[in-house]
This record gives sequence, C-alpha cells and structure tokens, in this order.
Amino acid sequence: MTLKLARAIHFDESDRNVFASPARTGEWCISGGFEFSDWTEGDLTGKARQAFANGWLGLETFGRVTFVAVTQIEEAEVEALTALLAQHFVTYYGAPSVDAARPVAKEELAQMVDLCADHAPNCLLTVARELTEAGVRESFRMIQPQDAGLEQFAIHGDLPE
Repeated sequence: MTLKLARAIHFDESDRNVFASPARTGEWCISGGFEFSDWTEGDLTGKARQAFANGWLGLETFGRVTFVAVTQIEEAEVEALTALLAQHFVTYYGAPSVDAARPVAKEELAQMVDLCADHAPNCLLTVARELTEAGVRESFRMIQPQDAGLEQFAIHGDLPE
C-alpha cells in the first residue's frame, strides 16, 4: 500500500511574516490541532491567532505553514516521524515518556495519512480552525494544482546569469 503524507510548501515569503515560527519548506506536516486543545479566545491574538486559524505543524521545526502538498512517504519515514513527535510530546507537553507518548503520536500521523490517502500527489491542502463551545473544530480544503492560477505558483525573482 502506498502511504501519503504532506510536506510544507511556500509560494512566497508570507509565512515568515504571519507565523511566529514558520515551518521549513519540504518538511513533513500534520494538522497539529492538539497544540490548541486548551486555548480560549484570550489566546487568539497576533501570530498565535494565525497559527491557530490556518497553520499546519511541521514535524522537524514544529513551526507552522499555510499550505501543504500531498506526496508519497515510506513506512520507515512515518515511524521516524512518530518517534520525533513522541519526543516533542515529552519535551513540550509533559508526556511521562516517549513510550507513553508514542500511541498518541502514531494516531496523529495516522489521521494525516488518512487525510492524504485519497488525494493525488501535489494536491494542496489548507486547514481552517475555529474555537467552539465543544473545543477546536478543524476543516480541510483541497486545491488541485490546476485549479489555482499560475500566479499562485510562480515565484518571481531574477535568475543568476
């Protein structure tokens, strides 16, 4: 079975301006909505609000990105990312051990693999979150590359001569 996950993609420099910690282009990403599970309206200000509203979580830098692109991933890479995320849960969220955090990390990655499974390679995904009385609600939007105008994909600049 071919597994798919999504990588951070940038079309311009805007993520560097809107997120406190932007993800690196090409790093594997998940939704990362768990970061906001105990947030209230008071937490939703400035760059933190943007991360909450539209940011995917990069699994290397743990920075945020607006767009991700679906691509194939190997099982061994998923296992390595699971270990990385489990360690993140220990370091930043107080999980008692990597072993205790691994099932939660595995589930986070499984959810993203499931989200990407039915999408073609290079399909773009966005996430939108809102705070509701029941907690954080996430919705996802898919953008086929041909649905977007060329100007969304072009990176303008001068080529070295």
